[in-house]
Amino acid sequence: MSPHSPTSEADTTGTLRTTRTIPAHRRRAYWREALSRTFGAVDTGAPDEIESGSIRTSPLGPVQAVTIDGDPLRALRTQRLIAGSGNDDYVVVTLLSTGVARVEQDGRAAYVRPGQLFVYDMARPVRLTLPERFRTKSLVLPRAMLGLSESDLRRITASPLGADSALGALLAPLLSRLVDTAATYPQRTGELIARNVVDLVQTLAEERLGRAGADTADAARTSLVRIRAYIDRHLASPDLTPDAIARAHHISVRYLHKLFELEDITVSRWIQQRRLEQCRRDLARPETARVTIAAVAHRWGFTSASHFSRVFRAAYGVSPAEWRSSAVRRAA
Repeated sequence: MSPHSPTSEADTTGTLRTTRTIPAHRRRAYWREALSRTFGAVDTGAPDEIESGSIRTSPLGPVQAVTIDGDPLRALRTQRLIAGSGNDDYVVVTLLSTGVARVEQDGRAAYVRPGQLFVYDMARPVRLTLPERFRTKSLVLPRAMLGLSESDLRRITASPLGADSALGALLAPLLSRLVDTAATYPQRTGELIARNVVDLVQTLAEERLGRAGADTADAARTSLVRIRAYIDRHLASPDLTPDAIARAHHISVRYLHKLFELEDITVSRWIQQRRLEQCRRDLARPETARVTIAAVAHRWGFTSASHFSRVFRAAYGVSPAEWRSSAVRRAA
């Protein structure tokens, strides 16, 4: 139920744990250990006779893709286990591929049928019951990546998500395919696809919550304020790119651009504008009079002095040198 530290079996393509090569008399103990290594602090109940079971995990940036095939299972995460684990900052989005399931969390219990999605939160007690052989495909993601408030997250747990929705019908096979092929993607490609799927999960959650357009816009503007503050803190880094910003906030680049469309500006243009403002301020300060223009530009993330001069003149109608000279005259 949370991404666990990889064992020596893990590599960049993921981890496979299976009972296939385990002697029959040791399978039950092995299966419990495999579930524990995959799901962290959780009490599990499994039948006395384990015929077969496998758990495959693959990393997709901050997301973990997990497929489980197994015999009947009960899994319980209690408040005691949560308090002792120190690893509860995750949400799990699960597609039930085969079998049936019952999920209990936040005072609700729901039965899930094949093809349905459901969500549970690792920060609160949860119980999963799978009474027959099953297959699940899950994305385990940081709570912040889903972009929901605590109260909103509580409203969508332990309930089939998008069962009667056109978006849900689209998302279920997409998530299934992503989990199946997670180990085949180059690292950045897999991470980007995962972020786009999570964006769809977020949209489906908003649909389930019945959130009005105004509320959604308010949430987007809150995210935009947070991202702008991040940009201001990292202006000096030449590696400040839309891709890096999206990765730091666990969102897709597509969604990042969508946020800045609210202000009718691109992400790159906003970064350039903020850098120019800082350069203009520094060039006007008497204490930086002995610092070269190229050094000022470099200080705020410009890697080319000639490029900086061009965009500065385009923005303010004068060259950096002319701006500095006029500032000195004004000070005198």
